Amino acid sequence: MKKELDGKSRRKTLLSLLSQSDVPLSGTRLGKETGVSRQVVVQDIALLRTAGYPILSTGRGYILNETSGGCTRVLKVCHSDAQVEDELQTIVDLGGCIVDVSINHRVYGKVSAPLNIKSRRDTHNFKSELDTSKSSLLSSATSGYHYHTIRADSEEILDEIEEALRQKHYLADYMEYEI
Repeated sequence: MKKELDGKSRRKTLLSLLSQSDVPLSGTRLGKETGVSRQVVVQDIALLRTAGYPILSTGRGYILNETSGGCTRVLKVCHSDAQVEDELQTIVDLGGCIVDVSINHRVYGKVSAPLNIKSRRDTHNFKSELDTSKSSLLSSATSGYHYHTIRADSEEILDEIEEALRQKHYLADYMEYEI
């Protein structure tokens, strides 16, 4: 364990570590790097989010969600559970990153979860976690309908992703009340 930093310095170090990593970093690892417990890291992450830093919590740790380096688009999709991996791989193969998934539930309202899937490896890991757990897809609560925020380097790439999803019949039409 490293020497404990004061709060301001520690949060600056956390941001630096997160900005230099392409993979999620666990609270335990961040705690070891900054000389504090995992719980202190959780509190620091909350303070950083309050200050406006886009930090996502994933099942594998924290990651900085830097959307300023590209374009984003929200796409409404619908498909079977068996088509999940194909949908995600279609997006990443064309240069997209699946930032999150969300649903609009009639009772619960909008429910979303961060994904940060940007490679075939990420899609495989996501599908493996689903297959080996008792959890189901978020979209199972809305008959397969869901939304993804997709990030890419350009609008042209987002157009290609949208067209590929349309050709595979994964793209869903927005209802009048959703526009």
